[in-house]
Amino acid sequence: MNLNYSEEQTMLREQIQKFCETEYDFYKREDVVKSDNDFDESVWALFAEQGWLSMPFSEESGGFGFGPIELSVLFEEFGKALVIEPYLSTVVLSGTLLDKSNFSGKADVIQSICEGSMHVSLAYAEAAKSYEYNSPSCSLSSDMKLNGTKTLVLNGSNAAKVIVTCMKDDLLTLVIVDTNCEGVSQNSFKTIDGQSCSEITFENVSLSTDSIISSGDEASTLLKDALNLATLCVGAEAVGCMTSCYLKTVEYTKGRDQFDQPISNFQVLQHRMVDMFIESELAKSLLFKAMLEVDVDSEEKYKHVSALKAHVGKSGKLSAQDAVQLHGGMGVSDEMMIGHYLKKMISIDALFGNADHHLALFSK
Repeated sequence: MNLNYSEEQTMLREQIQKFCETEYDFYKREDVVKSDNDFDESVWALFAEQGWLSMPFSEESGGFGFGPIELSVLFEEFGKALVIEPYLSTVVLSGTLLDKSNFSGKADVIQSICEGSMHVSLAYAEAAKSYEYNSPSCSLSSDMKLNGTKTLVLNGSNAAKVIVTCMKDDLLTLVIVDTNCEGVSQNSFKTIDGQSCSEITFENVSLSTDSIISSGDEASTLLKDALNLATLCVGAEAVGCMTSCYLKTVEYTKGRDQFDQPISNFQVLQHRMVDMFIESELAKSLLFKAMLEVDVDSEEKYKHVSALKAHVGKSGKLSAQDAVQLHGGMGVSDEMMIGHYLKKMISIDALFGNADHHLALFSK
């Protein structure tokens, strides 16, 4: 098995690294987090110009036809720089779901996503349903009235459209809804890592039959695959965070003196950093296995993505905690990047099921 990245994938990584180094430093990120839009329009336009927004879409939909491996490369580098732009919600969750569907209006929506002119979000989670995504309380009546409440809708405040999971005639149904429709209201809030989320309520929202993307088994498969791909992406993002935590901690301990020598000379601290290195390398191995299984669409792809998510959910947080502790008081200050990695790892663990949930899925 060839575990080397192709020349095209290596060039993609180098392109993203260059962007993160020159256009998206820590101070730029903090400005984006504190902005009213929760993302930078000029950065999003640059994503479109570079073709990153078109990466995972099929050539028939105007994309490049890239797959899970290229997305993993992208998100690993995003994790290192803590990129906050809503790529996950618009491109991965919503865009790939539409691309794989038979929805008649998908071409216009995907084109708008690729151009960077539209944000789309997936509203799948409900407060009282835990991880039971296939049986939502949100309902679509026979006269096409949508009612219900969705929570943790990523980038919901900026989305022009939302894809909503609901029940119609006892079947899981996916519908696409304009957020400016009468009866749609939302309450937006920040997550611990600076992302924007919304709770969206639908009250007798009138829809047409053309709004239905899919229903039944097809809808379940589309939703499951979109969430699995998104879980892989945040797993790759976590790998990037873990790698940066280790490298930045080694660099910091080499430059901080105590008792007339760098604290990196102290054996007990070396052991902690070796543990961080081992966990990050193990996470990389699990990422390789998961992205290859998803790339070939194997029957084991869900299991291997769960293995990755379970590992980064537990070890990722521990590595980030060690990094903060080894930085001392500086590690918890907002002015240093290291504390923000811990916040990101806490957020990643909660997304799409925590470590315990995915460990249970892997054990089945």
